[in-house]
Amino acid sequence: MSFTSVNPATGEVVAEFASHTPEQIEAALALSAATFRSWRRTPFAARGELMNAAAQILEDDVVEIGAMLTGEMGKTHAQAQGEVLKCAKTMRYYAEHAEGMLATEIIASPASHSGVRYEPLGPVLAVMPWNFALWQAIRFAAPAIMAGNVGILKHAHNVPRSANFLEELFRRAGFPEGVFINLFMGHEDLARMIADDRIAAVTLTGSETAGQIVASQAGTALKKCVLELGGSDAFIVASSADMAVTVPAAVTARIQNNGQSCIASKRFIVVRERADEFIDAFTAAMGRVVVGDPMDPSSGMGPLVSQEQREQLHAQVQDSVAKGAVVRTGGTMLEGTGYYYAPTVLTNVPRDTRAGCEELFGPVAVVEVVEDLDEAIEVANSTPWGLGGSIWATDRAEIDRAIEGVEAGMVFANALVASTPELPFGGIKKSGYGRELSVLGIREFTNAKTFYIA
Repeated sequence: MSFTSVNPATGEVVAEFASHTPEQIEAALALSAATFRSWRRTPFAARGELMNAAAQILEDDVVEIGAMLTGEMGKTHAQAQGEVLKCAKTMRYYAEHAEGMLATEIIASPASHSGVRYEPLGPVLAVMPWNFALWQAIRFAAPAIMAGNVGILKHAHNVPRSANFLEELFRRAGFPEGVFINLFMGHEDLARMIADDRIAAVTLTGSETAGQIVASQAGTALKKCVLELGGSDAFIVASSADMAVTVPAAVTARIQNNGQSCIASKRFIVVRERADEFIDAFTAAMGRVVVGDPMDPSSGMGPLVSQEQREQLHAQVQDSVAKGAVVRTGGTMLEGTGYYYAPTVLTNVPRDTRAGCEELFGPVAVVEVVEDLDEAIEVANSTPWGLGGSIWATDRAEIDRAIEGVEAGMVFANALVASTPELPFGGIKKSGYGRELSVLGIREFTNAKTFYIA
């Protein structure tokens, strides 16, 4: 299996890498297991110093690193630099807070002294996607490594330069060899690694199908597993919404990362009394988005990651239009080089169409009109996913009803669903299980060891 970096803006092959051999994979696994035995005893202060050093590299080289990300998956350079700095922020956060988050807890019991210790598990295998090629990996690595674990990365086949960069980042920062290893490997190699007793736990961010496969393999091996899978987040526009804030946010919510984000808003559910106002303004704003070279600061959106991704998105749109959906703007693959797709708004979408029941991984928004907030919440909960969602309202009662009623791992009010190191990140239903980030995230890959002294 080859790992190929293609510039989505031009279709140019930038770099190719061969898979690691079975011998190289075995050597990496042995190194990881050996390094864990010493790394777990490294004091928090020393771990934090190295983590801060890695963050400093990201901050110092943000322009160049951002350009690499843009050239590999197509997000705008501004958003790519934002991703790099977010990685640095999260590394600094855990460098500062990990020791306190994992401090021994004393719990009253019949014992004279009892409580819980949080101890590292060992090598954690991470299977990561292409859409946030650095952030997804750092989101797992920063807390896991600060907890005393070590990491092995199996990245997506189309972001090999980002994968190599991540390993080099930890090396440049001074981490011991084996704390973070990148491996180019296929599905059979991955299955063997999950089954290997030296792997302590597995984490995956990706599709529902990939989650089912990895969870099954981890379950067979009785390994701890954390999954962050797909989503079809609802963007609820309530009767008290401030349109001056809501409409620009709706555009950003749909085109961020060129529309390729699990937590991007995909379904825009609007109460009838505000529907015409929202649809007209949202359609006009989406039509004004400048689509072009992602390195050009004037571009609001770049290309999709691949020709295959663009064709799949267009097929979803065409299927829905053939069955009655109305295209308000967009709905076309843009001509010229690169994998560009026009920002699109669909209304009157039947729920049995592909756009009505599948996740849309690109800049296509489905707008549905409902009678009231209760129906909006019901529609928001009608999918098999439950990653995130947002409510746009100025009335606190409407906000509280949505936060309580929407079935998701995260509900934001008057803000885009986002990940931040301070708060737990993850979903329910077919969006996966477990949590990343916050104190919950760092404890996912620890042994909560009870101690009891009579």
